[in-house]
Amino acid sequence: MVTGDDVQRFALSLPRTEERWVKDRVKFKVGRFVYATLSPDEKSMGFGFPKEERAALVAAEPYKFHMPATRDLRYNWVRVWLAEIDEAEMRELVLDAWRMCVSKAQRTDYDRSIESGQAG
Repeated sequence: MVTGDDVQRFALSLPRTEERWVKDRVKFKVGRFVYATLSPDEKSMGFGFPKEERAALVAAEPYKFHMPATRDLRYNWVRVWLAEIDEAEMRELVLDAWRMCVSKAQRTDYDRSIESGQAG
């Protein structure tokens, strides 16, 4: 099972990521774009995901993924229960969400650092 600490550790390893507390939630962002959040109880994580694809994702694995709150439906956003994923899947979801917030050059730089063994 993935914990909030696991999410935090990985998200903060990604370039340009800032951690911000807004009310009772921690948010991970690049500039003004939030790409991941933890629920106050750290049982679920919201993350950037193409809104055109989220209904299919939720329908395919409803025990794992769920729709965002009604107020967040306008955003590229979906949620996942942390107890239903392992660390590898969490890293993939967070990394893909981060990639939605950064430039192509920043994605390329990160990929090069991974290939050379210099990134988290």
